[in-house]
Amino acid sequence: MSETAEIVKNKTCHMQTSSALAPDETDRMGTGIVAALKTVFDPEIPADIYELGLIYKVDIKDDRGVDVEMTLTTPNCPSAAELPTMVENAVASVPGVGVVNVNIVWEPPWMPDRMTDEARLVLNMW
Repeated sequence: MSETAEIVKNKTCHMQTSSALAPDETDRMGTGIVAALKTVFDPEIPADIYELGLIYKVDIKDDRGVDVEMTLTTPNCPSAAELPTMVENAVASVPGVGVVNVNIVWEPPWMPDRMTDEARLVLNMW
């Protein structure tokens, strides 16, 4: 197994791989996964979940499977049932990605400071 590489994709998400895949392949997959995550929007908020800081970790495995740890803005989020499936489908659409597992985590709790400047601009939260 190759050494673990951790790439910070702005302050919102850690892309991690403990994969034996070639580094250029994990980079390609990682870029595709981030692009796919940026197509998923919370139905109640006009910003994508990546820029909102809801994605905590993405792990690309040896078998091309991908584990995603994400949170929601609140445990009572009305989109709690649909967002994980939307994330799973988006990540699975990236060429070369195998089985996708999405796990909702509550620690650390989501805070508005996890949002990128892009999300703050869209939401007018300066």
